[in-house]
Amino acid sequence: MATNDGENLLTPGETPAENARFLVFLCAIIQAVDTYQDLLRSSVATAGNDHRLGANEAPPAIVSVFLGEELTGVLDAIENDTSFGGVKKTEMMFGVPALPKFLRDTTDRNRTSPFAFTGNKFEFRMVGSSNSIACANIMLNAAVAEVLSEYADVLEKADDFAAALKTLLKKAVGEHKRILFNGNGYDDAWIREATEKRGLSNLKTTPDCMPRSLDEKNISMLVKQKVFSREELTSRCEIMLENYVKTVLIEANTMIEMARREILPAIEKYTEKLAETACVKQSVCPKAVSSFEKETIEKLSDLTERGDRAALELEKAVGAVEAIEDVFEKSYAVRDNILGKMADLRAACDDAERLTAREYWPFPTYSDLLFGLI
Repeated sequence: MATNDGENLLTPGETPAENARFLVFLCAIIQAVDTYQDLLRSSVATAGNDHRLGANEAPPAIVSVFLGEELTGVLDAIENDTSFGGVKKTEMMFGVPALPKFLRDTTDRNRTSPFAFTGNKFEFRMVGSSNSIACANIMLNAAVAEVLSEYADVLEKADDFAAALKTLLKKAVGEHKRILFNGNGYDDAWIREATEKRGLSNLKTTPDCMPRSLDEKNISMLVKQKVFSREELTSRCEIMLENYVKTVLIEANTMIEMARREILPAIEKYTEKLAETACVKQSVCPKAVSSFEKETIEKLSDLTERGDRAALELEKAVGAVEAIEDVFEKSYAVRDNILGKMADLRAACDDAERLTAREYWPFPTYSDLLFGLI
């Protein structure tokens, strides 16, 4: 975010507590992210990204803002009408005395944060690898523009600009500080605090968040900013949900085919081999125990039945979803009835993979993928 001549509006400077312009834009972004957190989440909604968010290698589905110790202290001082005493910088510890000393940045990067301030910019990290950045930028820029227009309406009418600005920033911090979080976004305690105490949204799936883009506050803002019309937003929501449904159903049908044509027959073939081995051992040595073969056959037989039942249940659920006409109801049915059954089939196949000999398994195993043993 910069001026026409390229000056970065998010550069805090040496004394961010005294940089009024920086604080205005900082607070505007915080307020925009808090007010339109559901819109930002919907801007990155896809079936694939639903798996990624909150999976311990990407930010959680809960939108929060990381500022770091120094800027958090500045905003606390604004809210409480106190002076900001600064933050003492600490040295980075490398464990190698010969290396030069570096001071740790007070906005040290938090990789679990979906929306983090990193020195002189914000990073929005919820965008999936297959997503275009256009939609996220559209929603974020429109939201910030809306808040800045509200600020302008207040400040342009003020007789005492400095006093009005101080009141404005204090109000923004007090009303929207719930979105600020500098801790571990993967911690279950944060999930509970965010949803139960702070009232933040945890929109885990596309059917959870896309309909929220049609909330009146979101439509009003985007129409006012002349970004979308009401009809365009409705159309876009329906298209995104339709894409979601089609993607998940393709995945579900693929799972069913893989299980029935590849995985279950492979398990059966290995089970047959174990049975033959046990019979040969008994014929050669009647006192042979063959406990490994018998126990593994029992486990694999149970998993075969479990996998077959899971595939059948998933197939029935897919058929029921395909019969639904309304795209909203269809997406809810996918979320409620398909995803869980896909997980059940996946679990049965994963358990069988751990017991089936490598040469019988029809696909690369986790060891193959991780360590290149193909």
